[in-house]
Amino acid sequence: MTGEVPEGSSTAVTVTPVLVAELLADGERMPVYVHVIDHPDGRVLVDTGLTQLHPAVEDMDPRLMPLSTQEGFDVAGIDVVVNTHLHFDHCGGNHLFAGKPVYVQGVELEEARSRDDYTIRAWVDAPGVDYVAVDGGHELLPGVRLVPTPGHTQGSQVVVVQAGGRSVVVAGDTAVFYDELDRPRTEGQRLIRELAPDEVWLSHQHEPWRPANASRAVLAD
Repeated sequence: MTGEVPEGSSTAVTVTPVLVAELLADGERMPVYVHVIDHPDGRVLVDTGLTQLHPAVEDMDPRLMPLSTQEGFDVAGIDVVVNTHLHFDHCGGNHLFAGKPVYVQGVELEEARSRDDYTIRAWVDAPGVDYVAVDGGHELLPGVRLVPTPGHTQGSQVVVVQAGGRSVVVAGDTAVFYDELDRPRTEGQRLIRELAPDEVWLSHQHEPWRPANASRAVLAD
């Protein structure tokens, strides 16, 4: 599913989910999505999924659809990468974008590099990965900004996309299930609700969360 440019609009910002893996969690298959933001000033990839198997997560029986093998996905066409956080299923494809800027909260990068059993550290510091560590909010492109949302991890962040009077959030795992946004519990979840978005894309859900009065998935200028 992706947004479509409304009739009569010359430019738009779209958010497109891309399924890159499935994991076994509590006996059920859980999707793993990354999200592509197409903006007039650049193409942004939010999270990178997985590209290979690893003994540390074999109990989750990963089924992989890496970006590098997907027909029609142009790895070289990505200008900027954002990691919402650095758990293994969000940074396992970072190496595909060696030399491209990869934006992450500084506290998240520090924890991923220092805490045991936090992630797969070799995937975080794969050869050529060029991190841009930020501290707090940051404007990535006009109308596209990073907002820290602690909760799932201390250094979690979301990407907020605003255009045409609409707001879409790409949230990573700040919320994993819809009810966590219906009844927010963490600081990060409450921050998302305070942003009053029209919709929120989650990494492990097929469709975005929307408040009762939201409808469409397009951000048009």
